Amino acid sequence: MTRSGQATIAVTGATGRVGGRVARRLAAAGVPQRLAVRDPGRAPDLPGATAVRCAYGEPGAAAALEGVEVLFMVSASESPDRLDRQRAFVDAAAQAGVRHVVYLSFFGAAPDAVFTLARDHWATEQHLRGSGMSFTFLRDNLYADFMPALVGEDGVIRGPAAEGRAAVVAQDDIAEAATAVLLRPDEHAGRTYDLTGPHALTLAEVAEILSRVSGRTVTYRPETVEEAYRSRASYGAPGWQVDAWVSTYTAIAAGQLDGVSDDITRLTGHAATPLADVVAAGQKG
Repeated sequence: MTRSGQATIAVTGATGRVGGRVARRLAAAGVPQRLAVRDPGRAPDLPGATAVRCAYGEPGAAAALEGVEVLFMVSASESPDRLDRQRAFVDAAAQAGVRHVVYLSFFGAAPDAVFTLARDHWATEQHLRGSGMSFTFLRDNLYADFMPALVGEDGVIRGPAAEGRAAVVAQDDIAEAATAVLLRPDEHAGRTYDLTGPHALTLAEVAEILSRVSGRTVTYRPETVEEAYRSRASYGAPGWQVDAWVSTYTAIAAGQLDGVSDDITRLTGHAATPLADVVAAGQKG
């Protein structure tokens, strides 16, 4: 514990989109924290924050977490061995004496999830359950902030999502919810929260919102699964990566990203941010 009685908190992914937002919120709240990052030189310069090198699956992770009581764990970078690295990091946290892990998982994480990477999240959750540490799982839906990136240069969103829906969620809302849990981890021990936006949207509705906010005409054109694989083959990505890309859409088609939760409101005290507001804020930024 720190002198103020606040548990010692470590944040992974502080150089990234969600981890960085969490780190900034903890700093704004006056909470000391340890930023566990691959490259301390890239860590944000925040009051009360100390950056340490800590890479998933590499020696030294346990030493970097010594003295940490509460850990915010984002998923490792996408790779064929991501699950192995995440399991090794969980083991390192347990070895270091971490008491509670807040893990950023994924909506509908399951061993048979259509979205391939959601299976890794489920397996990581199971490893955490058997680690002896207390835990909280934050299962976020697709990032609302990422929706403009789905649009091709021709103004078209393409993918085999059919008429399925996704309850896309703002990264700021995720970070605020995570911060609330990190500050009072004992109140959330053993809990799983679904972090969603306020509406479950088809990609046609996403396109309409993007058009309205940006002033640029955006449309959605459904693909077959075969068309999706062919259209992405030109990127030269490995098979597992293309499977992940395509299964993002097929998971929507299967209804596995549908469903609106009130957990953002319960954790933050305010309603989840609509996609239109997220896009508008991104344009201003």
